[in-house]
Amino acid sequence: SEEDGLTLTTMPGVNGFGNGKIHTRRKCRNRFVKKNGQCNVEFTNMDDKPQRYIADMFTTCVDIRWRYMLLLFSLAFLVSWLLFGLAFWLIALVHGDLEKPTADETFTPCLLQVNGFVAAFLFSIETQTTIGYGFRCVTEECPLAVFMVVLQSIVGCIIDSFMIGAIMAKMARPKKRAETLLFSHHAVIAMRDGKLSLMWRVGNLRKSHIVEAHVRAQLIKPRITEEGEYIPLDQIDIDVGFDKGLDRIFLVSPLTILHEINEESPLFGISRQDLENDDFEIVVILEGMVEATAMTTQARSSYLSSEILWGHRFEPVLFEEKNQYKVDYSHFHKTYEVPSTPCCSAKDLMENKFLLPSTNSFCYENELAFMSRDEEEEEE
Repeated sequence: SEEDGLTLTTMPGVNGFGNGKIHTRRKCRNRFVKKNGQCNVEFTNMDDKPQRYIADMFTTCVDIRWRYMLLLFSLAFLVSWLLFGLAFWLIALVHGDLEKPTADETFTPCLLQVNGFVAAFLFSIETQTTIGYGFRCVTEECPLAVFMVVLQSIVGCIIDSFMIGAIMAKMARPKKRAETLLFSHHAVIAMRDGKLSLMWRVGNLRKSHIVEAHVRAQLIKPRITEEGEYIPLDQIDIDVGFDKGLDRIFLVSPLTILHEINEESPLFGISRQDLENDDFEIVVILEGMVEATAMTTQARSSYLSSEILWGHRFEPVLFEEKNQYKVDYSHFHKTYEVPSTPCCSAKDLMENKFLLPSTNSFCYENELAFMSRDEEEEEE
C-alpha cells in the first residue's frame, strides 16, 4: 500500500514447487525528481556554506524566498538610514549643534534643524531618498557633514541598484515559465510504426512559444559495477532522436515524445512483467528559451516504473475545427488500452520469439477524427 511505501514483487518458485511465484514485499524507491520538477536532494555537512553563499550574494538574493527577500530589502534601507543618522547625530553633537539655541545668529550649525537623534534620522532618510522637505539641510560649516551627504548618496544608489536588480531578476526568472509547461501523468509503451516504443506527452499552456525547444530523458536506477562498486543513482541516456533531430520540437500544440526501444535502449530487455517488478525512474526534461525574455527555461518531471502503462496510447487532443485547430486539454492525461500490444520485450520481439497479432487499421484516433468531422458537417 502507499501508506507504508511497500509493494509486492514476484519471484520464481524454487525447484518447481508451488505455482512458480513467490510474493515478497520491497520498499518503493524514493523519487529523484518529483512530478513538479523539484529534485529530491538534500545537502548536508557542507563546509563554509554561509561564507560561500555570502560570496555569491546576488544569486543568494535571487534564490531565497520572497519573504526573506523583502525582509532583506527593508533591512538594507533601515540599517543604512540608521547608520548615517547616527553619523549625522554624532557630527552635530561634537560640533555643539544640540547645545546651542536655534535663535543664536552668531552660531552656524553643521546641520540646520537637527536638534536630536530623531531629527538626524529623518535627515538621513531625506538625504538618501532625495525627499528634501526644506527644513533640514547641511551647511558649509562642517566639511565632514558634506562628505557624509555625498557618501550616503553614493551608498543609496548602490543599494537601490543592487536590490532593484535582484528583485527584477527574481521576478523575471524563467523558472516560473516552467509552471505552464505540462507533462502527462503517465508514460506509455506501445507499438509505433511496427516498433515497441516508450512515449510521453508534453504541452505548452501559453500561446507564447518556447524557442529552440528540445527534450532529453535519462533512466535512473541503482547499479553494481563489475568491480562490485554500488552506484545508487546511475544515469543512462535515453535516445529521443538526437541524431535525427527529433529531439528538437515545435511546441505549439501538445506533442508525444517517442523513444524507440532498440538494441541501444536501456529498456531493450524489459517485458511487461519485468516492468511491473523492476525499480527505476525515467527523468524527462524540456528545455528552451522564453520568447518574451530570451532566457533559458527548463521543465522537469519523472516516471517511476509503476507510472509507465504497458499497452496504452494517449487519447488525441488536437482536432480540426473549420478554419483552425482546437486543443482539448481535458484529454491530455488520458490513455486507452491497446490489447494488440505484445507483452514481451523488444529484444524477444526482434528475435521473432513473439508473433504480432493482426492489427486493425481503423484505430481509436481515426474513430475520433471521423466523429469530429461528422459533428462539423452537422453544424454546417
